[in-house]
Amino acid sequence: MDGNKNIDLLSCFTFLLFAFQITGLHGQLSPRIANYTMEIRLDTAQKTLTASTVMSWKNISDQPVSELQMHMYYNAFRSSRSTFMEESIWIRGFLNAALQDDCGWSWSEITHFEDASGHILTDSLEYIQPDDGNDNDKTVLRIGLAEPVLPGQTATYRFDWEARIPKSMVRTGYNREYYFMAQWFPKLGVYEPAGMRYAKVDQWNCHQYHSTGEYYSDFGVYDVSITVPEGFVVGASGVLQERREDRGESTWRFVAEDVIDFTWATSPHFIENKYKWKDIDITLLTYPGHEHFKERYFNAIGNAFEYLHAHVGPYPYPVLTVVDPPIHGIFTGGMEYPMLVSSLSFCFFPEGFKAPETLVTHELIHQYFMQMVASNEQEEAWMDEGVTSYYEARIMDHYGGADRSQVKWLGMKFGNGEYNRYEFLNSPNPKIAGNDRKSWEFKYGGYGTIAYNKVAMALKTLEGLIGQEVFDDMMKTYFERWKFRHPCGRDLIEVANEVVTKHYGHTFGDSIHWFFDQFIYGTEACDYAVASVTNRKMLHSAGFVNDTENCLPLDLNNSKEGYESTVVVHRLGEAWLPVEILVKFNDGSSVLEQWDGKARAFDFKYVSEKRIVSAEVDPFRKNNMDCNFLNNSFIVSQKKNSIRKYIYQIITGIQHAMETMTILI
Repeated sequence: MDGNKNIDLLSCFTFLLFAFQITGLHGQLSPRIANYTMEIRLDTAQKTLTASTVMSWKNISDQPVSELQMHMYYNAFRSSRSTFMEESIWIRGFLNAALQDDCGWSWSEITHFEDASGHILTDSLEYIQPDDGNDNDKTVLRIGLAEPVLPGQTATYRFDWEARIPKSMVRTGYNREYYFMAQWFPKLGVYEPAGMRYAKVDQWNCHQYHSTGEYYSDFGVYDVSITVPEGFVVGASGVLQERREDRGESTWRFVAEDVIDFTWATSPHFIENKYKWKDIDITLLTYPGHEHFKERYFNAIGNAFEYLHAHVGPYPYPVLTVVDPPIHGIFTGGMEYPMLVSSLSFCFFPEGFKAPETLVTHELIHQYFMQMVASNEQEEAWMDEGVTSYYEARIMDHYGGADRSQVKWLGMKFGNGEYNRYEFLNSPNPKIAGNDRKSWEFKYGGYGTIAYNKVAMALKTLEGLIGQEVFDDMMKTYFERWKFRHPCGRDLIEVANEVVTKHYGHTFGDSIHWFFDQFIYGTEACDYAVASVTNRKMLHSAGFVNDTENCLPLDLNNSKEGYESTVVVHRLGEAWLPVEILVKFNDGSSVLEQWDGKARAFDFKYVSEKRIVSAEVDPFRKNNMDCNFLNNSFIVSQKKNSIRKYIYQIITGIQHAMETMTILI
């Protein structure tokens, strides 16, 4: 490298660092550890990207760092022998045309890498496989540094790279003239100092790209210029700064601040639909024939924002872009990235089939979990997918009705929360795994039902146990404390312990760990049932009651006024939690009993002039983890009372007959 070029490069680095410090569309919200300025050119004929990137990274540890680790996501689709493809045999059936007929494989390569001092580091690039040792996997790249990054220092690097875009792959790729660019560029992993999350020593957390779980990244500022053919419309993370036309191409420049990723989509067929909710500018990009969904999308987005602002916290970004992909872009639907989400609709979807609303609501919630509260989805999927599924059900059921928010069509209706129960309890094995494993360790299935549906049910149960007001206090505290940071499961549980103790003292024990141990990390089922209800007429005393001389006869026809009534409740599952039992009597009165739910069986006894007519465990459906609601209640019918009357008469007759026989003998 000649001296003049080196001076220009250093000047560029200095300017970029200064720009990162002063830029502020909404004021600095995050630590801004990893920052990127990128110039991207899309070649639609060759289906390739050519790009240059200037990247700054801050070492937040107290030790020097001598290497970087980066994700090379598009190499997941480099060959059938990558870890992603080995783990997703089922996907190949959906992608046969792309993989066999059109060579839809992809790749990503860094062609030049240098630091701010002019050291060329290209020869130090090395692919590693930290998760499974698969030498054919090239989704993690290690860069040996010429100069270590000192504690607290920010280092800057420039690299050039190229990529072939995959066709119709999961989450990303192209099909016809539709491009959805997600997890598409070389991106740093997260350097975790000892004590951060579960790190015992300073380490790079940079997993290979797996077929389940998505990404984990540091916050930063993205300044991205995207050059596409003229006539193509671009939607992206961040705020559009400018758009330039030049020689049959257009360049769109976006800036996204305090985010963990950057995603974009483009097509010449996109129709832009605009909507504003308070100060948030919302753009819906849809294909012709799908415009009639815009009101449904905008209503759902407005509802979600309203609910999240009230029950979690404000959305701090100025924009949101929603991509409604065409049918040939189906594999990119239902995805979440900072300030950009994708949904999915079909022209024939009726009004009562709420899939588009459900998807856009779910992905919008991800702007909170895990975009702002940036947990590690690859390691703890439940923290973003499960929490998001819980809020999805709350929002959809709140605005659409708990019995019809998901489907109200052709006489069928059911709600979103009900669907979570159906998905989980009707899975082949609801006990297949707990959430104590990484996303790719669900080797035998259950990832969706356990990380999504089960956690949504568990959090709904916790809400029922402690009350919605306390639950909201818990989640608001968690959000405020951990937004723009990287929490782990332990951090959420610590907030739960703190808030529950603040409101209830030790009502639920010294901590609430027992709940998470059972219903998040455990696998056992929960099932409570009313086993029996009995009402016995109280009889006069019989036998040698007062002395040993006089034996009072048992007279079943001469009973006292009143009943001895008993309710027996069983714990049929292994998991337990406190439950309520509602007991109703024939005079219209009732009593709500409390039980810690730990014993295998427990009873409640009553002596009074009234009799029990029904008993129900968990009458207000607080325990959403109960796997069988059908055995929760017991009703004493009139027929049963009549039968009992006849049984008493038969017993009395037998008693008289036996007395007669005794006399005759």
